[in-house]
Amino acid sequence: MTKLSFPFTEEKIRALKVGDEVLISGVVFTGRDAVHKYLHEGGKLPPGVNFRDGILYHCGPVVMKQDDGSWKATAAGPTTSIREEPYQAHIIKEFGLRGVIGKGGMGDKTLAACKESGCVYLHAVGGAAQVLADCIKKVRNVYLMDKFGAPEAIWEFEVADFPAVVTMDAHGNSLHKEVFAKSQAELAKRL
Repeated sequence: MTKLSFPFTEEKIRALKVGDEVLISGVVFTGRDAVHKYLHEGGKLPPGVNFRDGILYHCGPVVMKQDDGSWKATAAGPTTSIREEPYQAHIIKEFGLRGVIGKGGMGDKTLAACKESGCVYLHAVGGAAQVLADCIKKVRNVYLMDKFGAPEAIWEFEVADFPAVVTMDAHGNSLHKEVFAKSQAELAKRL
């Protein structure tokens, strides 16, 4: 298990390889379909949001307002990442991301951007939204809520020991491609 803490430098990210298990600590931003499309089409990040050397989590969390006005994440599981494939490579390069968390993997454009820019795709466990929310120690802020609504907003989380597995590394390797190729080979044997 590798402890991966903010700042997420290129050196730390390039040291990771497919199959590495990591525990992430530091600031993580969320972003789903609306944010990806908005940024891809030239939208600007709001003041206070900086993705450079950061991690973007494909997540539409359930976040509750507390009596004192603060926010608490009660469920924060990954959403399916492939929906962001048309946008992700551009966002990695344009905004200097070092990591993307989601589930299900991504395609060749994202894999190429990870290799070129020094970024990794981190697979989080689906179906464990409450467990993953326990890793969110503080909801620091929310951005673009009025524009996109709560699930699609950019949430700024402070996380501690958030578990994930590197399934696409900064060297052009993809566990998703390997599993698909093996599955296709097994299927071919049986047909």
